[in-house]
Amino acid sequence: MNINLIEFRKKVLGCWMGKNIGGTLGAPFEWRRQINHVSFYAQDLGGEPLPNDDLDIQLLWLVALEERGLDLDAHTLSEYWVTYVTPHWSEYGTAKINMRAGLPPPLSGTFGNDYKDSCGAFIRSEIWACIAPGAPQIAARYAYEDAILDHGDGEGTYAEVFVAALESAAFVHPDIHQLITIALTYIPPECGVAKAVQCVIDAYRLGKSWLEARDAVLAGYRGSSFFLLPEATSPDDTAKGFAEGKQGWDVPSNIGMLLIGLLYGEGDFARSLTTAVNCGEDTDCTGATAGSIFGILHGIDAIPPQWITPIGRTIKTACLNLGELGGFGSQLPADVDVLTDRTVAIAQRMSLRHPKASGSRLRATMPMLSEAPTELSDLKPELLNGDKVREALFANMGRPVFRFQDFTVGVDYGAAGPLICDGQPTTVKLHIHNHYKIQANLNLHWYLPEGWKVSPAADGALLSLPGQLGKPLDVTFRLEAPAVRSPMNRAVVELTIAGRPTVMLVPITLLNGNLM
Repeated sequence: MNINLIEFRKKVLGCWMGKNIGGTLGAPFEWRRQINHVSFYAQDLGGEPLPNDDLDIQLLWLVALEERGLDLDAHTLSEYWVTYVTPHWSEYGTAKINMRAGLPPPLSGTFGNDYKDSCGAFIRSEIWACIAPGAPQIAARYAYEDAILDHGDGEGTYAEVFVAALESAAFVHPDIHQLITIALTYIPPECGVAKAVQCVIDAYRLGKSWLEARDAVLAGYRGSSFFLLPEATSPDDTAKGFAEGKQGWDVPSNIGMLLIGLLYGEGDFARSLTTAVNCGEDTDCTGATAGSIFGILHGIDAIPPQWITPIGRTIKTACLNLGELGGFGSQLPADVDVLTDRTVAIAQRMSLRHPKASGSRLRATMPMLSEAPTELSDLKPELLNGDKVREALFANMGRPVFRFQDFTVGVDYGAAGPLICDGQPTTVKLHIHNHYKIQANLNLHWYLPEGWKVSPAADGALLSLPGQLGKPLDVTFRLEAPAVRSPMNRAVVELTIAGRPTVMLVPITLLNGNLM
């Protein structure tokens, strides 16, 4: 499956332009639980878009890809987060506080985070789709590593994986209904996001109006009103019983609003974006993502000029530390055209890295597929392996994972989380997965703070079979400290193999829980 570079660039440019348009359209109505009546921008914009965090962090990920290469994981992204992401609100702020306390992802997105089920992750999915066009299995893996930074084991992580998979597949498949089917295979069917998506699909198939679909989503999948403020919910929605909900449980309903825009918009740019925004809730996020998906599907030429002229082509940031990004932000793209060129350059590198895994190859000379697949059975198998990807992707959900040449080690802190208290045992479980083709006798040694004890032993040996012959090792330890003196406490598990030079060091991070 080949994608002509000229056509691919039009789709990427359409993605970023649609993102800027939708975010600007929805920003004035953000987090109002009400039916809006938007048909165009609500204010004179003077030729510039509104600043929007929906795009900001993706600019940072672009810089990370350029500086660090394609081998990004959550640990690398977390270093960029604590250096460059400025907000202290909601999931962004909670994650930053946790990272600065020493908690690695996904603990950074889980511990004490009332907003791990909110919307901050799916809004930054486009970068991963654009660098892996037609390869949702690759885009989903990047999206997972991104989302766990500030959403950990929450619904926000499922939402970004879902949207990234949909957007990646949209580069090579035109049918939004089938794209939704593909994307659903990448997330657990029992999660709130998947159920909200199915709610919208059912409403559309039954011929219900977008207003009825919107009410069905809010009836079953809403969170609280904005910061529990009564005035954030309209009288009509209050009368319907929509004023109450779990604080921070926001993303299932907003993914639902996004899909209402895409399905009921029926391929019309203005109707897709305005319908999403008119549903209310996190309107800059739903409008922006609807715009980006439309742009991927149809390209920049399908976006009406009257939507582009009022905001121009520039990018305005809202939540990045510009002083450290190359001298007051010079590393960031100034407009959507430069952003597109730099995104395409990364995508070309990805295409060379994964020629077999990708569902498409970028070619300078080949024409765009003259007849895009219209049935799921016509698609490359790579687009339809979401079930297998999902199983591997979420195998360590909620656990920090440390990757070495032949091994992956996940650290499970249990229901109590990464805490240790005076004289009280804390349980830590290691999940050790041998990815290579030969068995290994692992030697294990704990390095502990002074006075700490570990049971059953600080030293020992483990037989590790390769993945195709056995299951990953699960080893449980109990740590105990007579007196916990530091806010953050670190231990290290050392894994070595006799006769081999590799040393694998797995950090164990425990907050002082005496006052928690």
